[in-house]
Amino acid sequence: MKLIVPLVYQITIMADLDDWAAQADLQERNALAMNNLSLGSGAAAAIPPPVPPEQYAAKNGVATADEEDENIDAAELSLMQKIVRTHLVNTTADITVQHKDPNSPLYSVKSFEELNLRPELLKGVYGMGFNSPSKIQETALPILIADPPVNLIAQSQSGTGKTAAFVLSSLSRVDPNLKYPHVLVLSPTYELAVQTGKVASKMAEFCPHITFKFAIRGENLERGHKITDPVIIGTPGKVYDWAMKYRFFDLKKISVFVLDEADVMVSTQGYEDQSIRIHKQLGPKCQMMLFSATYSDDVMQFAECIVPDPIIIRLKKEEESLDNIKQYYIVCKSQDEKFEALCNVYGTVSIGQAMIFCHTKRTAAWLSEKMSKEGHDVALLSGDLTVEQRISVLNRFREGKEKVLITTNVCARGIDVEQVTVVINFDLPINQNKEADCETYLHRIGRTGRFGKVGLAINMVEHKTMHILDQIEQHFGKKIVKVDANEIDDLEKMSKR
Repeated sequence: MKLIVPLVYQITIMADLDDWAAQADLQERNALAMNNLSLGSGAAAAIPPPVPPEQYAAKNGVATADEEDENIDAAELSLMQKIVRTHLVNTTADITVQHKDPNSPLYSVKSFEELNLRPELLKGVYGMGFNSPSKIQETALPILIADPPVNLIAQSQSGTGKTAAFVLSSLSRVDPNLKYPHVLVLSPTYELAVQTGKVASKMAEFCPHITFKFAIRGENLERGHKITDPVIIGTPGKVYDWAMKYRFFDLKKISVFVLDEADVMVSTQGYEDQSIRIHKQLGPKCQMMLFSATYSDDVMQFAECIVPDPIIIRLKKEEESLDNIKQYYIVCKSQDEKFEALCNVYGTVSIGQAMIFCHTKRTAAWLSEKMSKEGHDVALLSGDLTVEQRISVLNRFREGKEKVLITTNVCARGIDVEQVTVVINFDLPINQNKEADCETYLHRIGRTGRFGKVGLAINMVEHKTMHILDQIEQHFGKKIVKVDANEIDDLEKMSKR
C-alpha cells in the first residue's frame, strides 16, 4: 500500500539532511542536559518566602517565569512512570477492537503457553515474573504473533504491559538464520530506548541467537561497518543516521517495525517527521506496530500515516474517582499558620506516606526547607530537577526512605505510589484565570485512595481563597468537611467514620 504523506510532512522531509541531523543532535543534547543542581543543604542560598496566592498571576494572568512550575515533557513523565512503577495496573477496563475484516475471528489467551512460543523465549518471560498475560496482552499478543503478520495500533494507559507485549511479539519474529537486522524498535528519547532495551535483553536472556544493537546517543560505529544483530532499538535521529547516512543496515530488510510512545513522538518537535522518514524506507511486507498511551486526533493522524490497514485495540483508561477519598479543609490566616497546621497534622495523623502539593516550585522549596528545619524527613520534587534527579527522588519515596514528598503539579499525573495514604494541598490549585483548577485537584488527590484503599485529602485554605474551595465542591458535587484548628487531633478518628 502506498503511503500518502500530508503536505506538511512532504515539506519537512525535503529539508536538507545535514540541517536535519544537526537538529536531531541538538534535540538529544537538550533533552539530556544536566542542570548541575545541588541537592545537599550545605552552603545553599536561603530560599525566599513564597509568594501569596493572590499574587500568583501577573497582569496577563500568567505566573512569572521564576514562580511558575515548569511542566515536564511527555517523554520525561513516561520515563518516570516506567521506572517508578513496580507492577502492572490491575485494570478492569473494557478493551475495544476495531478489525479491518469484521468476518475474521479474534481470540484472546489466558496463558503464555497458548502462544506456542519457543521454550527459551517462554523461559525469559517467566524469568521476568510474568505469570499470565495482562488484559491488553491477552488480546494483542495473539494478533501480533499470528501468521500472516498483521499491523496493529494499540492504545492503553501506562503500566498495562504494552512494552512487554511488543517486545515479546518482536522477539518471536527473530529468525536465527538471518545475519542482518530485521526487527526495528523506535523510542522517542535516549532514556526510553534504554528502558525498552533492558526489557528486551532480560526477556531474551535464554535466547543466544537474539542479540541487540542500540542506536542511541554515545553508541558509535566505524564507517563501513555492517550490523549483524537481528534487533535494533534506538531513537529516530540515530536510527535514520545509521541507515541512510552511514548505511550500517538496510531499512528495506526490516520485517518488524515497532513505534513506541507515539503520543510522545507527536508532542516532540521533529520526532514525528523523523519517524515518517524511516517508515518511507521500509518494505511493503513489513509488519507495523504502533503503541500509544493516548488516542488524540494528532496521534491518530500520525498513526494512519505509519500503519496501513491496522487492527486497532483500545483499553479504556479507568477514571480517577473521589469515592475512596475523605476530603477535609482547614482555614488558616496566613502561610505561616498553614505551615503550623501542616505540622500539627503531621504529628497527629498516622501517615504511611504523604504527598504535599504546592502551586509553585518556590513555595515547595520554602516549605521543604521549613519542614526540614523542624526535623521532618522530607523529599522535594519540582521542575528544577533533571530527569535523573526526579527518578532518584521518586525511587527513594517509593522505597519509603522519605515519608513525605513535597511537590508541584510535576507529580500530579500518572505517578502511582501504592503506600500514599494522605494528600495535602498546601495551596489549592488555580488556573491562569485565578479560578479553581478542578482537573488538577482531581489528579492531585487521586494519588491517594488508589487500589481500593481509603485515602485522606486535607486542604489548607486561607479566607481569601475560600471561593476556590467552593468551586471545587460545586464541580464534583462532593462536600469537603471543615476541620477547626483545635480539632486536628480528632482528624484521624473523623476520617475512619
